Amino acid sequence: MSDETPTLESLELTKPLEKMTTKDLRQLCMDKMPLIAGASGMDKETLISNIKEYLGIEEEEGAVSPYKDRILNIKRQMREMRIEKKSVEGRKERAQLRRKINRMKKQTRALAKSV
Repeated sequence: MSDETPTLESLELTKPLEKMTTKDLRQLCMDKMPLIAGASGMDKETLISNIKEYLGIEEEEGAVSPYKDRILNIKRQMREMRIEKKSVEGRKERAQLRRKINRMKKQTRALAKSV
């Protein structure tokens, strides 16, 4: 093997580092990155951070979601609907509001997950 440090492209990974299993990450460290010592005893998060540090990859921490405004707006609507649901008399109307609130909850979770 050459003395130059491998790059992310030269490793020819089939998956992103976060999606790889701990076993695969350990094997990658042992085979292609001999400078990372003690890989067999590390957990997944430590392995990923060491590999990124070794390859010189900067982590993007604290990135703001592009959907943050939309999520906050939906949550505001949900709060208003919950208050409205308490004041509604009919069972059918309450059920409709409950379903709308549940749909909005699912929507906010999907938006948060998509980032």
